[in-house]
Amino acid sequence: MNPLPLPCNCDEIALVTNPFNIGSVPVGRGQLFLIAGPCVIESEQHARTMADAIQRIASDLGIPYIFKASYDKANRTSIKSFRGPGLIEGTRILRTIAQNNGLPVLTDVHTAEDCAPVAESVDVLQIPAFLCRQTDLLFTAAQAANQYGRAINVKKGQFVAPLDMRHAVEKIRESGCDRVSLTERGASFGYNNLVVDMRSLPIMRSFAPVIFDGTHSVQTPSAGNGVSGGQPEFIPVLARAATAAGIDGIFLEVHDNPSQAKSDGANALHLNHLKAVLEQLLAVHKAVTPTGA
Repeated sequence: MNPLPLPCNCDEIALVTNPFNIGSVPVGRGQLFLIAGPCVIESEQHARTMADAIQRIASDLGIPYIFKASYDKANRTSIKSFRGPGLIEGTRILRTIAQNNGLPVLTDVHTAEDCAPVAESVDVLQIPAFLCRQTDLLFTAAQAANQYGRAINVKKGQFVAPLDMRHAVEKIRESGCDRVSLTERGASFGYNNLVVDMRSLPIMRSFAPVIFDGTHSVQTPSAGNGVSGGQPEFIPVLARAATAAGIDGIFLEVHDNPSQAKSDGANALHLNHLKAVLEQLLAVHKAVTPTGA
C-alpha cells in the first residue's frame, strides 16, 4: 500500500495559512479558541443560560469563545425528534445573545435559501458534515458570508478523505469568501461507529484553519432505534490528542443536563466538566506551540 500523500511537510506546520478574525476571536493565529454551546436552541432562556455560563469559564481561562447552537436540526434521524425554534426565531435568539454578551455566534445552515437571512444575524455559517460537498450550498453560503463580512466553518463529512476537503475550501474561496475553516468530526468505520484519524488535522490545516469537534467525534450513530448514542468519557482523550496534533480551535457541544438534552445529549460534555477539559487542552497547546507563535 502506498503511503498517504501529504500536501506538505506536516512537521513544518506551525501556523496555518490564511488566518482571519471572527470579531475578537483569532482564527489560525496560534491561539487556541473555543466553539461551544448546546446542540440546538431548546429555548431562549436555556441558550442564554448556557452562553453566560460558558463565557464565564472561557473568560476565566483566557480562551477566545464563539457561542454555537442550531436553530434547526434538519438532519435528525427520526422525524419525531426536536428540531429547534426555526429560522426567524432562532436567528433572533442568536443575535440577541451576540449583542448582549459581546460574543460571536455560529449556527448550521442546511439550505441555500437560509444562507442570506442567517448571514444577517450570525458571525459564522456552519456547513454540516453531510452537506460538505453540496456545491450550491457552499457557493451561496460563501456569497452571503462575503456580503455581510461573515466566516464559514465546514465540517468534514464522515465519508470524505481529509485531502479531498481542499475542494470544499476552493469552492468557498472561489465563490468570494476567504474566511473559511474546516472541522474534523470523525470518519465512518463499519457500522455505528466513528474513528478519528489524527493525520487528518495537519493535512487539512494546510488548506485552512482546523477545528476539532470533540463531542461529535464520540457519537455513535443510531443503531436502528432513531436515536444517536455516544461515549462522552472519551471526549477529553480525543481532544487532548487533537490539540497535541495541532489544531486552531476546539468545538464542544456543552449542556447543563445532557440526559435531558433535546438533541445529541448522549455525546455532549457536561457543563460541570468544561473547565477541567479546557485547562488540560490549554496546557497541551502551550506545550506544543512553537515559542513566539
